[in-house]
Amino acid sequence: MDEQLARVLTAAVRPAPVRVAISEAQGLLCAEEIVAGQALPGFDQAAVDGYAVRSVDVQDAGDGTPVLPVVGEITSGSRQPRRLQPGQAVRVTAGAPLPTLADAVVPLDRTDEHPAKVTVRQGVPSAAFVRRAGEDVQTGDLAVRRGSAIGSAQVGLLAAVGRDKVLVHPRPRVSVLSLGDELVDVDRSPGQGQVYDVNSYALAAAARDAGAEVTRVGIVSTEPKRLREVVEGRLLLSEIVVISGGVGGALGGEVRSALGDLGELDATRVAMQPGSMQAFGRLGPDEVPTFLLPGNAVSALVVFEVLVRPLIRSALGRGNPHRRTVTANLLSPVTSTAGRRGFLRGQLLRDPETDSYLVQPLGTSGSHLLASLAEANCLILVDEDVTEVGTGEDVQVRFLSQRA
Repeated sequence: MDEQLARVLTAAVRPAPVRVAISEAQGLLCAEEIVAGQALPGFDQAAVDGYAVRSVDVQDAGDGTPVLPVVGEITSGSRQPRRLQPGQAVRVTAGAPLPTLADAVVPLDRTDEHPAKVTVRQGVPSAAFVRRAGEDVQTGDLAVRRGSAIGSAQVGLLAAVGRDKVLVHPRPRVSVLSLGDELVDVDRSPGQGQVYDVNSYALAAAARDAGAEVTRVGIVSTEPKRLREVVEGRLLLSEIVVISGGVGGALGGEVRSALGDLGELDATRVAMQPGSMQAFGRLGPDEVPTFLLPGNAVSALVVFEVLVRPLIRSALGRGNPHRRTVTANLLSPVTSTAGRRGFLRGQLLRDPETDSYLVQPLGTSGSHLLASLAEANCLILVDEDVTEVGTGEDVQVRFLSQRA
């Protein structure tokens, strides 16, 4: 298992950085150092609705004094400069620029709110209720670092420093294909011996969840010439190609033969359960990582989770491409196949008394049982040399759901 994962991860190729609108950058890694070209805030401004004053004029406020003449009003967005004289006040709204000489804002609830002669009931110190120019970001400060994940806060900061575009590491392009004469698309009714194409939809969703830009090609003919044409075309447009079905038996040999001119797909047994039968290689002139996954939906999704997803995350530039793993206490016993690392479906819980993790195994290990995987929020990991783990014993558990 570890050897196969190492082979896959050495094939990771990060696409060249591209410049995108900041509205399209969420979830990607920043590929440049963003230096603020202006201070944030750009000017001293009121933090609340109130009266801009000199703090020295209100330091002894109380008992109905002082009463300051209100010499105007400044609203947010105002571009008209105003100068405050000693002993005066200017009405301001939150976000409004402060008049010259004002160093504090008295909130409305500390005054009688008179429009012409305001009585200040409680004084404020200098800088109170004021957003000082540059207190968030100074000109020349590093606003967003290269390699930082761009989330909502980073998008907001980019907008705040006046950047409408940013250089990012783009999402790797993943193409997903399904093989199998028994497959029909979900918009058709399956006939005798036919089944819906589950895998291309499920694997495309998994790739999208991992952060890839996904093209779901869907069902592809296994006729050698047609199959080669489709795969060759996808290799030109993809950083990763994922094909489900056609990995074992006679069909597997035919598929690998049809794609043989594009490169070698090494079909081997990997010491894992489910999904032991799989193939991996680098095809085409650009040596695009290409997977042949099992036709069974659960097997395909588990192999994707433990091998393909880390490759996508590595291509995105993530330092740790793996999901979080924790120790949990088993609520029911589990069995695993000797000599294979088990990836068993489970429901991860929290013990309210000890705040420790508990895990309930779900269903059986059948590779065709998709419903239990849909309920699972984790995979229970069982080492190759372990065949049984009893109730109450600790196991390693890998998160499936980011919300778990």
